[in-house]
Amino acid sequence: MSLSGESEERGTASKRRYSEREERAKASKNILPQDTSSTKDHGGECCIKPGPEDTRDHGGESCIKPGPEKWIPQSCKTCDHIEDSTHWLQIEPLTSTVQGVTMFRHRTPKGSYECTVSGLRWLCERDVILKYHLRNWEPYSQLLKDMRYTQGGPLLDITMELGELEEVHLPHFVCLGTNPSLRNEMKILHVEEHGVSLEEVHEVTRFHAKILHPKSSSVSVVLNKIACWNVDVHCDVILYLAVKRSTVISRLYLLLRNSSQKEAVQDREKNQVSQGYSEFLLSSPNGSLKLNNWFALKNPLSTSINPEKIQLLPADTTPSCCKMIMGNTGVDIEMELIGDDERTVWKSVVSKDQYITDTHSTSAVLGAGRPPERSLTGSTKLQLRSVRTEFVKRVSRPVLNELLDGLLQHTVINQEEMESVKVIAERAEKARDIIDMVLRKGTESCSRMINLLREIDPYLWSMLQINSVGVPT
Repeated sequence: MSLSGESEERGTASKRRYSEREERAKASKNILPQDTSSTKDHGGECCIKPGPEDTRDHGGESCIKPGPEKWIPQSCKTCDHIEDSTHWLQIEPLTSTVQGVTMFRHRTPKGSYECTVSGLRWLCERDVILKYHLRNWEPYSQLLKDMRYTQGGPLLDITMELGELEEVHLPHFVCLGTNPSLRNEMKILHVEEHGVSLEEVHEVTRFHAKILHPKSSSVSVVLNKIACWNVDVHCDVILYLAVKRSTVISRLYLLLRNSSQKEAVQDREKNQVSQGYSEFLLSSPNGSLKLNNWFALKNPLSTSINPEKIQLLPADTTPSCCKMIMGNTGVDIEMELIGDDERTVWKSVVSKDQYITDTHSTSAVLGAGRPPERSLTGSTKLQLRSVRTEFVKRVSRPVLNELLDGLLQHTVINQEEMESVKVIAERAEKARDIIDMVLRKGTESCSRMINLLREIDPYLWSMLQINSVGVPT
């Protein structure tokens, strides 16, 4: 983490250096190239509009564009009696991608802030610009084992483009509700140019570990491996789902919150997402769960669940999953996880309207996968205008995002137009903006959109009964 103007002191640190092994780790990992893209390529800056004088210290009004995913506030009944500071202004980052790595960027005035995507908190006494990304734990996995520590949160590489931070609060996934002494088992790991070191934590709160004036390094919370074998932890549940004709196929993952497991799952599922699967970040368990315990997945309408139980695995392990099949697409998906003590630890429902709308197979669910009995005629502009209502009603969010990328690639729209639509959160409104924007550009642009839709979602293209034309995509 590159932080300018930092203090030379590291507190009362208990430091261990493993320079030789670190050099091997550095040699084995891919070096992230410097991001030299323009502000527009970054999507601009994450800016805060100053509010009235009495709110200036809190950053004032946020004018930040939406981040890459919906934020679910952290909660846990097991540790709700533990106080957590509430003076953080929650803001969403602007993002860019450099060789497949997502970069987050914030610009904030004096105040205390929490990123709604990563959970990172920081306090600054003056204007700052910070940029950070999640770093791969893999090069340091053996090193941590030798040190008898394990991951306690994400490994964050932070660069200060302007100013300095007074405090950084790193997210962790340990629940302190049943054993507050676990605070003593946490350390801060610094990955530096000449090795790694461990530092004592200045303060551990309900969801974060605080450090003051951090020096240059990538940082994360780590845990004593022996003491934390069966620790209570905070969890997330992710579902990947697709509709194939009249069958719902899904995979459910149970993973540690604020860990590298989510990125590992997304990497595993990226090929499936390109083939029509959608990701659903479901509600979290109401309380903490025991690490390494097993939980049975139940769905009264499923025809198959394999395996029937899922294990909550440590952070340095890619989570396992349960594959679930339902033979009826016209019903809600009701799920629950049950522990070995027969206690239900988690329940969630995905409504049929939600998964029909959010999956690529929208029109297949509605019986529109068969060839059309007729096709519309006339210019492509007239065809597209005539199906506007159905397009807005039927098109899914993933298809809209792919359409935007394709329209930009083929210069139907420019970067500024893409950014103006990309920030729209409501699906139908985004669909209206896209089709209206293309309609205003004329027949050739409409032809390109029709051809792109045929490639991205042939079911929806077939249902709309619009003709593809000879404009190359």
